[in-house]
Amino acid sequence: MNAQQLKNSILQEAIEGRLVPQDPNDEPASVLLKRIRKEKERLVKEGKLKKKDLIETPIQEDEIPFEIPENWEWVRLGDIVSFIGGYAYDSSSFISNSENQVLRLGNVKNDNILLNVNPVFIDDKLALDTEKFKCKENDILITMTGTRKKRDYFFSVLINSNYLNLFINQRVGCLRSIIGNVSRWLVVALKTEVILTDVFQYETGTANQGNLGAENILKVKIPLPPLAEQKRIVAKIEELLPKVEEYGKAQDALDKLNAELPERLKKSILQEAIEGRLVKQDPNDEPASVLLDKIRAEKAKLVKEGKLKKKDLIETPISEDEIPFEIPESWEWVRLPDISANSLGKTLNGGKTIGATKKYLCSINVYWNRIDLLKVKETPFDESDCQKYKLEKGDLLICEGGDYGRSAVWDKDEEMYYQNALHRIKFYNMINPYFYMYCMEVFKSISLLEEVAKGMTIKHLTQDALYSLVFPLPPLSEQHRIVEKLEQLMAEIDKLKA
Repeated sequence: MNAQQLKNSILQEAIEGRLVPQDPNDEPASVLLKRIRKEKERLVKEGKLKKKDLIETPIQEDEIPFEIPENWEWVRLGDIVSFIGGYAYDSSSFISNSENQVLRLGNVKNDNILLNVNPVFIDDKLALDTEKFKCKENDILITMTGTRKKRDYFFSVLINSNYLNLFINQRVGCLRSIIGNVSRWLVVALKTEVILTDVFQYETGTANQGNLGAENILKVKIPLPPLAEQKRIVAKIEELLPKVEEYGKAQDALDKLNAELPERLKKSILQEAIEGRLVKQDPNDEPASVLLDKIRAEKAKLVKEGKLKKKDLIETPISEDEIPFEIPESWEWVRLPDISANSLGKTLNGGKTIGATKKYLCSINVYWNRIDLLKVKETPFDESDCQKYKLEKGDLLICEGGDYGRSAVWDKDEEMYYQNALHRIKFYNMINPYFYMYCMEVFKSISLLEEVAKGMTIKHLTQDALYSLVFPLPPLSEQHRIVEKLEQLMAEIDKLKA
């Protein structure tokens, strides 16, 4: 149960007479109702109410939504309050400041008056001329216009001695209790779901704007407890609601923590993985230094065959201050050109290239750890370009721009090519591309990519920037164990998110 549900439950118990015990010594609500009727008669004689305000519409048995204690009474709002509609102040009469502030719809919220929201004021003369619309202590202000079928209005707030010289604008209504002490109970009852449902059955308006009229508001049914019990209920609510608010804050903090936990857990696990702390090292594994020697031999062979250039054999030394974290002794630090062949994809030229139409990936297809094929584009490719830009299983794709560094492994049998906004990383000697996909995700989270990305306003992960990064190289067997373990753990984290 969240805080709002708990609050609703407390308010419902309150209006059903189950929040505090009944006291047989309390003066019953029927006597209170007689006093209210007598007071209304007096106000009619003094010309402060009209004779029609004495008319009470009986409440039928089938209108009663729930049982109430025997010493309570069902009444309509119009039986116990008078209604004052707001005045249509001309905006040209507003002045920058005075002691007389006009309350508009935006100033009135549940249990809160926002005096600093677009405040407007009137001079003393207009205030005197419109004194009928001045708020009094124990008045209940309500908002009467909002979005149709959204219930984003009919806010209610009790006026206390802190709110003086306030005047109500049109579509802000005032419920003035015939006997003032009843107001504190009413402002509670008006916020319960069952009463609000009764209120909004009378909503009218256009497709977007909803309105509530005074006549219909006064038809709304309210349970009326004895006055003494009203005070006990209000006191109990004032005791409980701050605790509910604290509960709500704690619940929000917990919800936030629960929402963030999967992502935090994922980052922590990935960090452990690329630091060599996720799975145990096996002393029988061939160390990464031997793997690196094999890759160097493979590259030298490719140079002899004319498939690589001599410059591709050059390795840029890695200095101590470039190393971002500790790794196991059996691992090595490398740069991508040391262990892979890399290139940006084909530069497209508006479809002018002559050749067969081919599907190709661009940056919008590559996300973190996945490739989306829902919107794959096509363009003519020269025959000479087909092999050069054709993707093979195990190719790692890295986005050069946008959310730069986004990485995913191509694992499809489908024929596919790639565009120049993507780096294609083709690893030597069976290196596991998924390990380096996860490395990119960690590098993003610890801001390593941000440090090397180029550009002032729009940053890009250029080839030089990508080559400047240093990557951990685990033994080949350990790479596979790490990736296998990560896939198991990431699946569990996805369940957590769900």
